[in-house]
Amino acid sequence: MNSKMSQQNLPDAFQQLEAIFQAYGDLLLVLSGDGTIQYYRAGDGAQSYLEPSQFPGQKIQEVYPYKVGRKYANAIFNVRTHKKIVTMEYSLPVSSGEGRYEARLIPLANRQIIVCVRDITGHKQSELVLERQLKQLAALRAIDLSITSNAKLSTTFSAILDFIRAQLNIDAASIWLLNSHDHLLEHAAGAGFYTAALAHTHLPADEGYAGMAVSENRLIHVSNLQSGEADFPLSPYLRMENFMDYYAVPLFAKGKPLGVMEIFHRSALSANAEWLSLLETIAGQAAAAIDSAIMFKELQRTNTELKHAYDKTIEGWSRALSLRDRETEGHTRRVTEMTMKLARRIGITSSELIHIQRGSTLHDIGKAGIPDGILFKPGPLTDDEWKIMRRHPSIAADLLKPISYLAPAMHIPHSHHEKWDGTGYPDRLAGEAIPLAARIFAFADVYDSLMSDRPYRPAWPKASALEYIHNNSGTHFDPNIIPEFESMIAE
Repeated sequence: MNSKMSQQNLPDAFQQLEAIFQAYGDLLLVLSGDGTIQYYRAGDGAQSYLEPSQFPGQKIQEVYPYKVGRKYANAIFNVRTHKKIVTMEYSLPVSSGEGRYEARLIPLANRQIIVCVRDITGHKQSELVLERQLKQLAALRAIDLSITSNAKLSTTFSAILDFIRAQLNIDAASIWLLNSHDHLLEHAAGAGFYTAALAHTHLPADEGYAGMAVSENRLIHVSNLQSGEADFPLSPYLRMENFMDYYAVPLFAKGKPLGVMEIFHRSALSANAEWLSLLETIAGQAAAAIDSAIMFKELQRTNTELKHAYDKTIEGWSRALSLRDRETEGHTRRVTEMTMKLARRIGITSSELIHIQRGSTLHDIGKAGIPDGILFKPGPLTDDEWKIMRRHPSIAADLLKPISYLAPAMHIPHSHHEKWDGTGYPDRLAGEAIPLAARIFAFADVYDSLMSDRPYRPAWPKASALEYIHNNSGTHFDPNIIPEFESMIAE
């Protein structure tokens, strides 16, 4: 077959163009320079707002409603001025609601303009659905972060209620927690109510729609709360709110009932499958938040009990040492109180104070390893006996090292005999190499020892004890702390 014969079998350009527009359902218009419609071709299913037969001879600016007409007028002006393709979007009322359209205006050499109009309603609806889903995912993620960050349960509930009202387009919502001990539903959070009557309210867990949702573990829907058939324990308050539609969603986690979420609206709701799915997702997150809060609270309680037990054990060790060494009875309590007071004055944080308190209480625990003949010797110790006595900080470290819980409190038992000038023991640390807690404790330890009676000497007068502390500033004691200590004693 030669080239001439094959060309005879091909449709002409106009036939091709018409076939294309029939296939895609677009609306084709040919305009004159002033916008007059000279030709049209409506593909199958094209939304043209007016009957296409009314197009010829009319200006496109006058065929459509004013706002759309103005868009066409501006677009025609831009096409003629800049000789470029112009694209615009607009909406028109259609039988199903609102149609969205995209028009492309293409300039021709003879001042005519071709207009291609495409129905993009379905595309825009898909965009809106996707945008809505992305917003929902972002909000759900924010709620997840609130749960995992151990935020206050009230903060998480507030975020959940704000989200569910916005995304489900409802007027009000509330969350109730199940008190299994008293078998009551206790109001935990609410949003969108005219009155605060529901706050601080308790409901029997086996009554009403909320109780039914929890006891039967199923979603409850009441389509007309204003009818006489609706039965609420607090119906007088709810009738004042003028609610019409209602949902109760049980909150369960790990098969355990935790509470219920209630949804209220002052007109009928159109709840499709997507709406109900989102409601159940939010309810699941609320249940997860409650379960997380319960576990966190139980963990806190267990941790508090454990700390209390540790502290009681530490106090027991200190008392046992005091019973063994009557000479220092009361010394531990006094130096602990004085050390804590001085530590607060120089700005030690509350999180560190607990370790200072424990270290002060255990400061002489190493003396448990010192022989009684040396520990209770009424007179001065020999050089060899002093070598043994000076081992008690190292003994304390050996005793406490296996207890990781007490690691932050180790500085005082191990380093409270170090001196600012490096002549102390056991490690001959100097200056700020000595842990701050030990430097603070040294003031209380030496001052209380000087102010107490010993078998080998009577207690010193207060003035003499303070003079000793002052004279040893920069040798035994941290000179930066001296002014604060002296001020504290003076007060």
